[in-house]
Amino acid sequence: MKKVAFYTLGCKVNQYETNAMIELFIKKGYEIVDFDDISDIYIINTCTVTNMSDRKSRQIIRRAKQINPNSILVVTGCYAQVASKELEKIKEIDLIVGNTEKRNITQIIEKHFNTVSKKQRVNMTDINRQKEFVDFGTTTYTEKTRAVIKIQDGCNNFCSYCIIPYAKGRVRSRKLENIIDEIKSIVGKGLQEVVITGIHIASYGIDFTDRNIRLIDLLEEINKIDGLKRIRLGSLEPNIITEEFVERLKKVDKICDHFHLSLQSGCDKTLKRMNRKYTTEDFKKVVDRLRSAFPNTALTADVIVGFPGETNEEFSITYNFLKKINFYKMHVFKYSQRKGTRAAIMPNQIDGNIKEERSHKLIRLSNENEEMFLKNYIGKVINVLFEKEENDYTKGHTSNYMVVNVKEKNIENKIMKVKVTDKIGLELVGEIM
Repeated sequence: MKKVAFYTLGCKVNQYETNAMIELFIKKGYEIVDFDDISDIYIINTCTVTNMSDRKSRQIIRRAKQINPNSILVVTGCYAQVASKELEKIKEIDLIVGNTEKRNITQIIEKHFNTVSKKQRVNMTDINRQKEFVDFGTTTYTEKTRAVIKIQDGCNNFCSYCIIPYAKGRVRSRKLENIIDEIKSIVGKGLQEVVITGIHIASYGIDFTDRNIRLIDLLEEINKIDGLKRIRLGSLEPNIITEEFVERLKKVDKICDHFHLSLQSGCDKTLKRMNRKYTTEDFKKVVDRLRSAFPNTALTADVIVGFPGETNEEFSITYNFLKKINFYKMHVFKYSQRKGTRAAIMPNQIDGNIKEERSHKLIRLSNENEEMFLKNYIGKVINVLFEKEENDYTKGHTSNYMVVNVKEKNIENKIMKVKVTDKIGLELVGEIM
């Protein structure tokens, strides 16, 4: 029995696909081992969203061959998709597998084992020619009490800073029936929450030519599944959150009132250079709609600092806008040049020290917002889905994604009422009611 080990970088889509590949190997009789163990095969599912992601991918590649120099080293994922020629120069790599080819990875590796000549290292097709969603079947990536469900792949937006459309191709949506079947399978195993993920879930269904189904239609169907308690959404583009969308969404009673919005900047001039297709005024209307429909909602957002041409004035406008919106928390990223994107060749690239300073300022604001948001819950009773025991506590998440700790044991995968008594750091502490 051959052994195979995986290392996954990047987003929940990559994590989902790693789990799908693991199941393919298990069906073929392989033993799955930890990445730091001696293995016959090491598979690295890479990310390329930033230069740091590329660097981390290369570090892991070198580490694998140090663990077992005689192993087969396979590199797949987004970095492999956009930089196969660069990776071919790394002699330790035996196989480079494109994103579309992940579903055939066991056959590709077995062919490699059985071929005398090992010259064909790259197994990849043009991602832009891929028109159909690559469905692994009822495969689930689980996080203790929740399962991640991939509903679509690809992106058509081409934001000026982003390499992902070149790594993932155009929008391909998964068939509604297959998604429902997978979630029913998950619920049958006792899991209570699903996380809806993809590269650009707001575009779900736009590629269907035989039916008119969009994300809200899918959510309404998922909501009908008996036994499922929570539906959590991945990152959303602001433009999908229309009045009609919110009116229908608030009737989806299993939806979690935590919405992660892809903002990127709070300055209209910067947004225009980013090729983001909304203004700060549009975004503020989105926030107002969500807060009106979901009174306890926690809103989080992605923000990029140091985008080419971002002046002190533009950053100040962004800072003041973010202060006004008052997000629960923000994920702050320093702009990273990506070769092949329009932003990489824009004039007025920002000095790294300035990016660092702006990043720290927004992180401080985010921490202050989070502190205030959590303090408002002390003394209140909330529902918590408990996930894992850690030290003397069992911890879980509320529907709006706050972390809550209690002293009770043996309550994993249960939703229970908790009275919040305190806050430690950026987590709540409470007692089971």
